[in-house]
Amino acid sequence: MRLDQPSQRKTSQDCAARLMETIPLVMRVIRADMRAQGASTMSVPQFRALAFLDRHPGASLSEVAEHVGVTRATASATIERLVQRDFVHRSHDPQERRRVVLSLTEAGQHHLQQAREHTRTHIAYLLKNLTEEQILLVEEGLTLLKQVFEPISHS
Repeated sequence: MRLDQPSQRKTSQDCAARLMETIPLVMRVIRADMRAQGASTMSVPQFRALAFLDRHPGASLSEVAEHVGVTRATASATIERLVQRDFVHRSHDPQERRRVVLSLTEAGQHHLQQAREHTRTHIAYLLKNLTEEQILLVEEGLTLLKQVFEPISHS
């Protein structure tokens, strides 16, 4: 059967269904790896807060809470632990005194970079049996997805 026949034609609905089925599996593996390597040193919400602050330096506590999916009080406790470990610097916004501005310290950036590298190595290990052609197909697909979703994520 050829791909252009109606029964084989793929639609954006088919692609969306496959995407919604696959992305959670990938994220589960990434989270499990991050959890395993940081179980004794850092919680998953702390990792997520560090990653968010890496992408959004100067973010507020409310923005971190929204991203991590917790209350402002829980985010405050999470950030407090990261401040105590010298992974996050907390200061007051000069224009808006009640607003707390958060940023990663050098130690926080280093810790996050090590965690990402470890997880990247683990993912590479999982992909090692793919052929070069399959790896190129995956990369092309991911590039397309990034082009579709990146503009939306910044709005």
